[in-house]
Amino acid sequence: MSRAFLPLQVVGFIATKRSDAVRGPLVKIRPDDAIMRLIEDGELVWVYGPRRHELAPVVYDDSLPKGGVVVRDLAGITVTEIVRLVKMDIEHRPVLTTNLA
Repeated sequence: MSRAFLPLQVVGFIATKRSDAVRGPLVKIRPDDAIMRLIEDGELVWVYGPRRHELAPVVYDDSLPKGGVVVRDLAGITVTEIVRLVKMDIEHRPVLTTNLA
């Protein structure tokens, strides 16, 4: 069974300054868009943009339009670009040993 999702478009970008109390990578998404992708509030996800990818926590925000996300402090992503969110799989990640490193 194929799960076709609507693409997520960046509708807002928050750039913080060094003096700001709250800063760092973050993705705001509608709860129904997140639940469709099995992403929970506060979960850490990979955010894939057109130029690079980064880890960021997810926060639910009901005020966003369907299919829209707001990102904070994520380099390489601008407004109107399409991004993809991928859950970070902590349980099945490979264990790096001296043989694999």
